[in-house]
Formats: sequence, structure tokens, C-alpha cells
Amino acid sequence: MLSSNRLIKNTLNLFHFRKLIMLCALFPLLANATIADEDFLQCKVNLAKRAEIAGFSSYITQTVIDNISPIKRVIALDKKQPEFTQTFEQYIKARVTDYHVRVGKEKLKKNKKLFDTLEKKYGVPRQYLVSFWGLETVFGKHKGKMSVLNSLATLACDERRSEFFTLELLNLFTLIETKQVAVEQLQGSWAGAMGHMQFMPTAFLKYAVDGDNDGKVDIWKSEVDALTTAANYLNKISWQPKERWGREVKLPTNFAFDKVAFDQYYPLDYFKELGVKKTNNHSLSTYDIQAELYLPSGHKGPAFLLYPNFNVIMTWNLSKSYALSVGLLANKLVGAKGIEFSHKAQTNVKPYSVAQMKNLQSQLNSLGFETGEPDGIWGPKSRQAIRSFQLQHQLIADGYPNKEVFVKINLVTNKTKDSMSNINQES
Repeated sequence: MLSSNRLIKNTLNLFHFRKLIMLCALFPLLANATIADEDFLQCKVNLAKRAEIAGFSSYITQTVIDNISPIKRVIALDKKQPEFTQTFEQYIKARVTDYHVRVGKEKLKKNKKLFDTLEKKYGVPRQYLVSFWGLETVFGKHKGKMSVLNSLATLACDERRSEFFTLELLNLFTLIETKQVAVEQLQGSWAGAMGHMQFMPTAFLKYAVDGDNDGKVDIWKSEVDALTTAANYLNKISWQPKERWGREVKLPTNFAFDKVAFDQYYPLDYFKELGVKKTNNHSLSTYDIQAELYLPSGHKGPAFLLYPNFNVIMTWNLSKSYALSVGLLANKLVGAKGIEFSHKAQTNVKPYSVAQMKNLQSQLNSLGFETGEPDGIWGPKSRQAIRSFQLQHQLIADGYPNKEVFVKINLVTNKTKDSMSNINQES
């Protein structure tokens, strides 16, 4: 049962959180693209105005904000995230390691009583909590040493995701103002994530739980607080206790790619009808659940069916490679074999660069396959555009930017340019 002081504090947090959401909509001083054209000092002035409008004290609007300074390395790291610079195989092998599995199993055994309690109260299986813990900080070994205040301010003053990080920074001010955290302890990742489980300020503000009942939430030093908060967070964002995240599957040789759009859910029975099987060649179950087909390396690599809990993992970190690593590590922690990557030359390709992907997106756009503003990221719009291009040109429609796609689109683009040149000459 919460103490009266804690109840008041939680109520104050909720009030500040709702108020800040409204202010983000009403006063988008930091959320527009022009912020990138202002220097950091002007950005700090804008931050102070936002904080003042939100009702923060002079300690926040003057002392805390005055002491903020930019970290140039943060912007560089933001542009070089491993999800965009590694192949799926490289990404998984770097994270789902023998060390993670061995130490993860030790943590499960050591904290059995705690996990028994968390599973019963929150409905989140223990292997997922330990998987998040291992992937986020290697079980607390690497919690980050950057200033969370400076990291968030740097990203709030950058145009790419200004609105998101501005809200995170304002919510961090609430945590400081209500004395839930002290400025001195605010160390974390380059993106502003904190503690054993790398919570962003908004997640801390909304879901923090005093798991060890010592009157405060300390996600840096208390493993119990961090794990309890993680269980509460996953529960509140709709984790389904009786369902798994998804599974690796085998596609038939003649799989009908034209009958399945990517980033779209279908009944599990539909994939069964298309000949999809478990990796042991057994039939898929008849369980009533929606599933999405995902091919992180295209048709030559592993295939997965993703269930609704996968989207819950994605809420934690909006990267499918990350979410798959959570699920795969969780599986191995309870005895699963894991992925066996092929060592054929076709699958050991170098990752396409951001520049190559941007160019491909521009080419697709010019041919009428809409990807949105080219950003170098292989996201849902790009998968759909590539799939449509593949279908039109009789390629295997796996939605993946493989060598065949790059070669074919260059041929088509050059042919289109030649045709336009001939038309101009004739006219």
C-alpha cells in the first residue's frame, strides 16, 4: 500500500505529465525543424520558456537549464545506431551471446523468489525481464556514464527528433522537481536512458515502482526496483501473459510472397494454409492469434511470425532487430536452441549503407513506389515499396533491399532516363 506522501507524489507526477503533453501540442517551440537553425544558447532560452509555462520553479528554469551543455558525440551516435549499420546476423550474434545466456540463467536462479512474485502480480514471464536486463545493460554492468540532462538537451535541440526528446527532458524536470531523482545521479546512455533497465524519464514517471519498499525508487542501485518497474511497465502497456512474442518458422520453397503484405497481421491459420511450418517441420498450431511475417534478411535468411506481444516489446524500443533479440534471448534462457544462421555466401553480405538506402528510396519514389522522405531506414513504407517493385518486375517479393533489387532498379531507372532523353531530343 502506498504511503500518503507517495500517493501525493504520484498524483503530482500524473498532473505534470498530462500538462506537459498538452503544452507540447499548444507550444511547439522546440518541436519544429527550425530549431536546428538556432544555436544551443537560443535553444536553452526556449527550454526555459517551456519550463516556465509548465510551472516549474526557478531552480529548473534557471539553475538546472543554465548548467546544461551540448554533447557533440550524442548526435554522431544517434546517426550510427547499430540497427541501421549491421546485418541482422551481425546484430543478433553481438547481443544474444553465450555470456548473456549463462549469466541470464544465473540471474533467474538467484532471483527466483522475486521473479515468482513479479510473475504472479504482473503476468510477465521472468525470462523476458532478464532478457531486457541483459540487452540493456549486460545485467547492470554498463548503465551509461553520460549526463542524462545534457544528452536529452542535445537531442531536444536537434531537428531529427526534437519533439520526442523535448518531452523527455521536461518529464525529467518533473522527476527532479518532485525529488524523485537528484541531478547528481543522472548518468545514463547517450539517448537519456537510465538505470539497470534503461528507462527514459517518461517511463520512469509513469511506471516506477518501489519494489524493495525502502521509500524511494532507485533504478540505478536497486535491481529489485528496476525489475519491478520493468514488470509494471510491460503489464501496463498490454503484455499478454499467456502468449509468446512469436517464433522462427520455415517457409515452403514455393512460398506465395504475393499473398502476404509485410507489417500486416493475418490469422495464424492463414500462414498454415500457405505452408508455413515450425522449424522442426511440425504444423503450426490452431491457436486463435494474429501473426505478422517478418524476414529481417530477406527470403535467404531466417523467417519469423510475430505475435501481438512483439509490439509490446517494440514499445520499449522501436526496432524490430532489438525486439527479436529480446525474444530470442528470452527463448534461450529457458532452453531453446536459438537461430542457426546459414553460412552460405549469399547470406553473409555486407549491410547496405544509409546512403545506398536513401538512393534506393529516391529511385523508388521517382518510379511511383512511395517510400516517403528518403531517410536511409528500411522501415514499413520502404518494405512495401520494395515488395511492389519486386512484384512488378518478377522478383521474389520479400520486401528486402537485396542485390537483385539494387541491380534491377538501376536498370529500370537508367532505361527511364534514356527514354526521357529521347523524347526531349525528338521534341
